[in-house]
Amino acid sequence: MSYEITKTIEGEEVDFKNPSPKFYEAVGGEKGMRELMHNFYEIIYKSDISNFFPQDKEEFDKIALKNTNFFVQLCGGPKVYEEETGGMDLDTYMIRIHDDFSIAEKARIEWLGCMRETLESYDMDEELKADFWDYCDKFSKLTVNSFPQKRDFNPYH
Repeated sequence: MSYEITKTIEGEEVDFKNPSPKFYEAVGGEKGMRELMHNFYEIIYKSDISNFFPQDKEEFDKIALKNTNFFVQLCGGPKVYEEETGGMDLDTYMIRIHDDFSIAEKARIEWLGCMRETLESYDMDEELKADFWDYCDKFSKLTVNSFPQKRDFNPYH
């Protein structure tokens, strides 16, 4: 399967849908989802965006667990992320969390590359992986908040 990364366009309205609960079932429910995310965060820890996360392994693992809980709940598992959101919509809350960081398209592409590597290592229905990937690709656009400055520079005037 080809895991296409679509370009983020500043100000673009992003239409996405949450992954199908069938993905959650196919990956092995909560246990399988936690394993998938553990594998993903092992790749993140060694990636070019590891600096976005605490370098202390224990602190890193706490963030990875929090984010894993988000994906467990998002994909149809138990509501293990509810207390984090304070009643806010799950997706909206996750977007707001990223506001504290300067996230450029390059970081998003690296994050998606780590997710691609993780998904490629799983032997499961390609359509279900594609559905999960579609969510990751589109939703991740909403976390990008740092865009190159446009320059209206004309050296001939």
